[in-house]
Amino acid sequence: MELNVLRLLEKTADRFNKKTAYSDSDESLSFSEVEERAKRIGSALAEKIPARSPVAVMSGRRVHTPVIFLGIAYAGCFYAPMDSTQPKARLMDILSVLQPKILIADEEGMKTARELGFEGEILSAEELAAHEIDQPALDERARYACADDPLYVIFTSGSTGKPKGVITSMMSLMCYISAYLEVMKIDENDVLGNQSPLDYIAAVRDIYVPIFTGASMFIIPKQCFMMPAELFRVMNERKITAVGWSVSVFTIAVKLKAFEGEKPQYLKKVCFSGSVMPCSALRVWQKELPECKFVNQYGPTECTASCTYHEVDGVVEEGDTLPIGRPYRNYRVFLLDDENKPVSTGEQGEICISGPILALGYYNNKELTDSSFIQHPLNGAYNELIYKTGDYGVFDESGVLWFKGRKDRQIKHLGHRVELSEIENAALRLESIRECCAMYLKEKELIYLFYTGTATVKEAAVHFRGILPGFMVPRKLIQLEELPRLANGKTDMRTLADMMK
Repeated sequence: MELNVLRLLEKTADRFNKKTAYSDSDESLSFSEVEERAKRIGSALAEKIPARSPVAVMSGRRVHTPVIFLGIAYAGCFYAPMDSTQPKARLMDILSVLQPKILIADEEGMKTARELGFEGEILSAEELAAHEIDQPALDERARYACADDPLYVIFTSGSTGKPKGVITSMMSLMCYISAYLEVMKIDENDVLGNQSPLDYIAAVRDIYVPIFTGASMFIIPKQCFMMPAELFRVMNERKITAVGWSVSVFTIAVKLKAFEGEKPQYLKKVCFSGSVMPCSALRVWQKELPECKFVNQYGPTECTASCTYHEVDGVVEEGDTLPIGRPYRNYRVFLLDDENKPVSTGEQGEICISGPILALGYYNNKELTDSSFIQHPLNGAYNELIYKTGDYGVFDESGVLWFKGRKDRQIKHLGHRVELSEIENAALRLESIRECCAMYLKEKELIYLFYTGTATVKEAAVHFRGILPGFMVPRKLIQLEELPRLANGKTDMRTLADMMK
């Protein structure tokens, strides 16, 4: 297996040359153009920063964004994508953790980037792509590159109130994509339909699968996902054959009766993840697209996107529950009880993961890294790190893993992992909120915030919209005289849960 994505890009560009690698509604780039522009960007960066440096990227869902990522890799550095539409307070928090010397922005992101008070150098993506290729400089960076060098940092919700940056190595990415392709059987004849923002972990499939296979990737306009009939029309126009989407896309399409019109006639390979797929929705998709393969994925960002998969065999019934399946190649998945001992078949335990796909840790956060990536408690012979997911699972007699819920208060909401405690910390930044408790009503996908203090609901809502991304903003704000308490003084979560019904 090739362990360097840039050498793979060069081989694919040599083989497929003028074929489209990435496209959006406005433009497209061939594999040879991607390679050339990435080398130009890499050459420019190699003059400015040393290898293994972080580079912040503020570029939208457009074909040039993956090229920026690859250019950073050519410079021997690693990228941290940022969504310029998120609140400035969150973007500033990310920069305070990352502490990059360079921030690359496209034309749209440049205005936001300049408003953040960033003390490093802000560079234009367009100008970097016009730099001359310095092959000796790129060769020098490649000569000292290692497979375990960082490739990217993806920021996720953090329990301290600040986002945490999960660092993934190039080797981990290569292990995951190669294993994913073994299951999905994607090849050069496929056209991928991208749904995920390019700063989100799910996007790594859409960015790197073309480099592995010679497949093309089309960035589907965001507004299409709010209008499934238009989504299907665009998919047919672009002849989309394979997608890896969050579950919410599939459920919305069913809810809005999208299949009563045009169907995605070219779609043959579907992967879904991010939350539990309702079998009532999956059944509709299966009945409408009987020749399509459907695969359920599970896994945290700390383990390079996903660690298990389940290929759905046969049409499901509405009341069925899907398992999360078996480990991908290169992943070791096992269960431990609360005393870090293995559990028997059929017994519930915490899902734990090890292997070459583990993240390198949390950027600039050694304490959290050391507490999250720990020595395997069953291996006293040599160093072997594991990641404990905080999810409960059960292996059945056939070795298939079933998801049994969260161990802590981290939730999956609209395809995003969210720490309820981060929402609480954000609430307490408003001086007129005295105490608070965030809760989640899974059946209706609603985040609640119960709080005490003098802040009006309107004031609290405005406050949240200014510092949190939209998917984290509580949709139900309830002001109380006092939070309910247990005898030990802790917040009575059960009473609050009853108030959500």
